[in-house]
Amino acid sequence: MQQPPGSIPTLDLSTARSVDGSFTPGFIEELRNAAHTVGFFHVVNYGAAPTQVDDLFDITRRFFDLPLQDRLALHNRLSPHFRGYAGLGTEITRGRPDSREQIDFSPERAPRTDHPADEPYWLLQGPNLWPRETLPQLEEQAMVWAELMSGVGAELLSAIGVALDLPEDYFTEPFEGTPAWMAKLVHYVGGVVEDAGSQGVGAHADYGFVTLLLQDQVGGLEVLPHGASDWVPVTPVPGALVVNLGEMLEVATEGYLAATIHRVTAPAPGVDRYAIPFFWSPRLDAVIEPVPLSEELRSAARGISDDPENPMLSSYGSNMLKGRARAHPDVTELHHPELVRR
Repeated sequence: MQQPPGSIPTLDLSTARSVDGSFTPGFIEELRNAAHTVGFFHVVNYGAAPTQVDDLFDITRRFFDLPLQDRLALHNRLSPHFRGYAGLGTEITRGRPDSREQIDFSPERAPRTDHPADEPYWLLQGPNLWPRETLPQLEEQAMVWAELMSGVGAELLSAIGVALDLPEDYFTEPFEGTPAWMAKLVHYVGGVVEDAGSQGVGAHADYGFVTLLLQDQVGGLEVLPHGASDWVPVTPVPGALVVNLGEMLEVATEGYLAATIHRVTAPAPGVDRYAIPFFWSPRLDAVIEPVPLSEELRSAARGISDDPENPMLSSYGSNMLKGRARAHPDVTELHHPELVRR
């Protein structure tokens, strides 16, 4: 069923496949409409254990309740791989600080020290920073969640392939072996970062493939669908994932699927907001070629909404490194001054 303009639809992942294992036409139609018209949708019944969401939010709150010196022991300035804790106001979006603190993590892998000079994105690979002594449960629960989200992301990407009239394994190869997913545990705090104003995180598009966001009930996430002039709030649905598509899919489909602009408004002073985004992403060396769209879909493609100040790149690793370097200029200047734009 076609969604009303500006609405954020809800898809039930338990209805995605029929008994013979194929995707159901109804689910594929809902997914195609949501991904093309809004670029954002909720997903429910995705396989979380009964208390998994509540437990993950609880351990996330406990981390941000740790003494500041314990969090700073994991400071991302200690990581040349952009991992670990980022304090309030240290992540930059559109040139302004965000009213949030967070811990970033990705697959636990050894650093690449032998990468070619023209493949600097390999510097993103490396170990995570966790409070293994003060809060050891955080790593365990976060990585179990990442494993679940990897499965959900892969399933949705298979369904997106079918929605584009392609085989369901069309996007599989770039993810084989060492997918470079990224995730965050985020704490938004209003009224603390003076230069941020009402910005929880500034307007942006994600630079991967599929984003799976778990948000609490405070709210504040807003999206700007293609062609819209008004921001649309993404009202929290308890336990649901908020799904949006990244720049890699916009590049691959010439804009038929859009990397929809979104932002987060900071909560009121004294109110805490927690969110856990997961970015299902391919190998760092993956290069995304254009998708062979049918004439029907190509005629509905909007073209790439490229920003000269923030160009989209077909190399996933290059796109990710560009985004990380801009978001954390202090880490970039400390560890990778050669990446700083002159």
